[in-house]
Amino acid sequence: MLCSGVVELVSASDDAITAEIVYTADYWSNVSGGLRRDSAYLDNLDITVAIDAEATWGIDGVEVFFYGLYNNGTPFSETILGDIHVVSNIETGVQALRLYEAWANVEVGQRNELLFGLYDLNSEFDALESSALFMGSAHGIGTDISQAGLNGPSIFPATALTLRLATRWNERWATRFAVLDGVPGDPEDPNATAIRLSNDDGALLIGELEYTREQSRLLLGAWGYTAKFSTDPLDTGQSSDFSYDNAGAYVRGEAMLRAADPAIAVFARYGYIPGDVNLFSQFISSGVTWRGLGSRPDDEVGVAFAWAETSEHVRDLADLAGLAIEDREIAVELTYRFPVAEWLTLQPNVQYVVNPGLDSALDDALAVGVRFELEILNR
Repeated sequence: MLCSGVVELVSASDDAITAEIVYTADYWSNVSGGLRRDSAYLDNLDITVAIDAEATWGIDGVEVFFYGLYNNGTPFSETILGDIHVVSNIETGVQALRLYEAWANVEVGQRNELLFGLYDLNSEFDALESSALFMGSAHGIGTDISQAGLNGPSIFPATALTLRLATRWNERWATRFAVLDGVPGDPEDPNATAIRLSNDDGALLIGELEYTREQSRLLLGAWGYTAKFSTDPLDTGQSSDFSYDNAGAYVRGEAMLRAADPAIAVFARYGYIPGDVNLFSQFISSGVTWRGLGSRPDDEVGVAFAWAETSEHVRDLADLAGLAIEDREIAVELTYRFPVAEWLTLQPNVQYVVNPGLDSALDDALAVGVRFELEILNR
C-alpha cells in the first residue's frame, strides 16, 4: 500500500515574516509489474522563510525567500517500479539536507519583477493550479523538460542560480523570462548544495507567455540549452556526435468548467522536443478534477494521464545496438483527497504505468497508496 504524509510542524507569520516547516512522508507499494514487488517509505522536510523587506528593513518592493529541504532519499520508481515519469513527486533517490531556494525578488516599476538567486523553475514556469492535486511528478512539470539537461533543469530536488524577469502587462497577459545555470547542483555530489558556473555547463534559457481570462488560463513556453549534448542519450555506443540542438516548446492550459459544487476543472499539456539529444520527443498530459461532493465541500477527486513518446532517433540507436525499447511510457493516476478532521487530510492514490522504463521485458506496473496531511499549527 502507498502512504504519504504531510506534517506541518510550525507555521507562523506577521506583516514582515512568514515561516513554515512541513514534513511529508510517502509509503509506496508496487502491487504488480515493474522491476519487483516491494514497498518504500519516502519523506520530505520543507523549511521556508519569506521576508517582506519593506516591513522588515524599510526597503520598498523587495521580497526575500529561503527554502531548506531534507529528503531521506529512499527510491521507489528508480529501483522498484522502474518508471521514468516517477509516481511520487517527493522522490529524490539521495539522502540530503540542502539549501533549495534562496532568492530576492525586486519590483521594477509598476509591471516588472526581477528575481535573482537559487530558484525552482517549476514554481512559476509550466505550472498549473488544477494539476497540483496529483502526486505523479509529470503533472508538476512536463516529463519532456524534466528529462532534459545534464542534471535536469532547476527543479526539485536541485536548483540553479537564476535571473528571472516577470512582467504583468494587464489583467490578461503576462510574460516570464529566465536564464538559469545549465547544470543545477553537482551531479558528482548530488547530496550537496552547489553553485558551479562554467562555459561547459552553459545556460538554460526559457520564456513563457500567460493568458488568463475569467476561469481559464493558457501557457505557451519555449526553452533551450546553450551547451552541447551527446546524441546518444541511452549510451548505446552507436553515436559519438554532439549537438547544440537541445530545445523544446510546450502549450499548457486549464479551465474551470463548473464553479459551483461540485466544481469541475480540466487541464491539458503538449510538449515537443526536436533534435536528437533527448530520450523523449513528445509529451502529452491531461486530467480532470472535482471539488466538493455533496455534504463534503473540501473533498477533491481527480484522474489524469501522462504520455511520453520515445524519439525516433533513440529508437533507431536502440535497434542498432540490439536493444528492445518501447515507443512510449504512459501513466494513469486516480486520486481522492478528503479532510478527516480540521487538522487531518487523507489522499488515497492509484497509478497504473504502461511500459515502465520503456523496458520491453517489464510488465505494466500498478502502484497504490494514500497520502495524509497532518496540520499541527497554521496561523
